[in-house]
Amino acid sequence: MHFNFNFTAVQVLWALTFAALLVLLVVLLGRERIRRFPWFTTSIGLMTLRLLASRLLFNRLPQITFSAIFIALADAMAIVGFLVLVEIARRAFVGIRRPIWIVNVVGMLVVAGGVVAVWGPWPAWKTFTAGSTVASLGIMQLFAQKGNLLVDLLTVELGLMVVVFGRRHGAGWRSHAQQIMIGLSTASLAQLAVQGIWQLIAVKAVPHSQAEFQRILGLREKVFNANGAIYALVVVWWIVCLWIDEPGKMVATESDGIEVLPGETRIEP
Repeated sequence: MHFNFNFTAVQVLWALTFAALLVLLVVLLGRERIRRFPWFTTSIGLMTLRLLASRLLFNRLPQITFSAIFIALADAMAIVGFLVLVEIARRAFVGIRRPIWIVNVVGMLVVAGGVVAVWGPWPAWKTFTAGSTVASLGIMQLFAQKGNLLVDLLTVELGLMVVVFGRRHGAGWRSHAQQIMIGLSTASLAQLAVQGIWQLIAVKAVPHSQAEFQRILGLREKVFNANGAIYALVVVWWIVCLWIDEPGKMVATESDGIEVLPGETRIEP
């Protein structure tokens, strides 16, 4: 008996990622992780909404309306992504003095901002002053592209810092802050690699026939599918890690009825 499944790789990845995101939201709610990571939960909700909208609204709305919705979502995700980094940094580096905070934040922004400035083309100034709906969407799209690129670069930088220095400040390997940051860094590295590879292909690959053009499109699809598969694995990583309590979270016995948070010490009577 032969089974015929008429599903493309894109459809399978979409279904798996959407299901994994729903499970992750259930874990965040059921295991009460929302209180500690509200912005991370918001980012997962936005990603879930974006995936659902891409399936429900594609080819059902005028192109300009469809573009406006997804550009607005991309802008929101860039802003929330930055707030997620602030949230994780505060959880991972408890007790850091303010001057050290300022020096590290400025250093990270300088490095990431420099890369954003030289990565990819910038539109002409007249684009910003055109005053039309298309021009406004172009500005929003530029903010989404550069904003998400900045967030990805900052995520990789912060992830490296959390892995190297987090243990000294209570964010060791089994802490949720480091586990979330590892997932974010992995997803951002994959996204940066995809952007770099595709930009290199777009610059150097000049098709001279329809067959070569189709081959480039096929390569693009494989690269983006690989990125999607990595993100799906990252979501599964978050599900497993956030389901498990951090060491020392519940130290009190059931009869005591007292919740002891990480870093707190329970005094035996």
